[in-house]
Amino acid sequence: MMRTVLDIFAQILRNLWAHKLRSFLTMFGIAWGVGSLLLLVGVGEGFRSGNKRELAEFGKNIMFLFPGRAPAVKGNMNSARSYLLTYQDYVDIRQAGYVRNACPIISRGDLHEVSEFATGSGEILGTEPQLNEISYLPLQEGRWLNELDGVQRRNVIVLGNELLKTLFPGRPAVGAFILLNGIRFEVVGSMPHLGRGENMWLNLRGYIPFQVMAANFPLKGENHQNSISFIEYQPLVTAEHLLAQEEVHKIVGRNHGFDASDRSAFDEWDSIQESKMVGTIFDVMNMFLGAVGMVTLALGAIGVINIMLVAVSERTQEIGLRKALGATNRNILFHFFLEGLLLTLGSGLIGMVMAGGLMAMMGGIHGPQGFDPPKLVPMSAVLAIGSLTLAGVAAGLYPARKAAMLQPVEALRQE
Repeated sequence: MMRTVLDIFAQILRNLWAHKLRSFLTMFGIAWGVGSLLLLVGVGEGFRSGNKRELAEFGKNIMFLFPGRAPAVKGNMNSARSYLLTYQDYVDIRQAGYVRNACPIISRGDLHEVSEFATGSGEILGTEPQLNEISYLPLQEGRWLNELDGVQRRNVIVLGNELLKTLFPGRPAVGAFILLNGIRFEVVGSMPHLGRGENMWLNLRGYIPFQVMAANFPLKGENHQNSISFIEYQPLVTAEHLLAQEEVHKIVGRNHGFDASDRSAFDEWDSIQESKMVGTIFDVMNMFLGAVGMVTLALGAIGVINIMLVAVSERTQEIGLRKALGATNRNILFHFFLEGLLLTLGSGLIGMVMAGGLMAMMGGIHGPQGFDPPKLVPMSAVLAIGSLTLAGVAAGLYPARKAAMLQPVEALRQE
């Protein structure tokens, strides 16, 4: 049996070689169809994963609340007055039923940072230790802020990567000291580079205990006593983020004396909602790219079917000769099945390898912000190669079966 299969393969290869141009065009059509589909779907997948990664660099399920403007009359922004968030707002939000975690932040971008080597102008954030449970804040060296830092009002700071490079160029920072507006702080930790490319704002940050920030560098301006820059929080369950948001609105509305049902009164950003919107956009984009790819694939399949029908129909006499020499219908169909399989499956795999190689070459190229290089999607590869192989094999078997059913004399007479 093995010998028979090997003989058939040798015969198939001789036949393909005898019709080099036709074989090449058939294989090229299949490889092109598969490669195009995989590239299109791969580009869509790269976009999707890039955006997911961008959002993940903020943290998981983060919701931000900023100071806003509350209208005295609902919906009438002409009567709006500004309100500031306070530490009490944060305390109440953290105790809310639908909120898992929350953190108050005081942000100042006008403090002077001075080390013994250089001066910097980054953003200094006063925050509580739980910020690293909400935001994505990995450590490169040293430690993060802890509860005792706040309770004992320790002058300690954790530096972002760019601020670290500015203040301590090529020198160790952990254990060293810097001055913030003349007040001495010990560097207890540093962070790796966050994000990609030229986006530096996350890396130009320094983090100090909230109590130290509130005492030494409170927010400037009138009525700013006990006020904070913004609050970061997470819902208890991702799916219930809108319930958490509603609860937060009620707390802030109650604390500041305005109607919490007026959405225009809140300045906020919900990364969960953003993630859902991005997901929907990419689902639609994937469907579009998939549809374009399927059209390309269908055109490739039509070309393959056409060539296979002509190629097998031309060999009716060969089938008649084989039948006259004792070949059964089964032998003949098995031969054409293997020929169709070798041609289509082999070409499909070539297309996949070419698309994979092209994507690997593009892997080193950094695209625009939020876009990753294209990725090979195995499911698309299986679908593309499977459908073209099926089309090619069916197109080869149909005329072969028709010819095999003829009497040998009839088949030999066919032109």
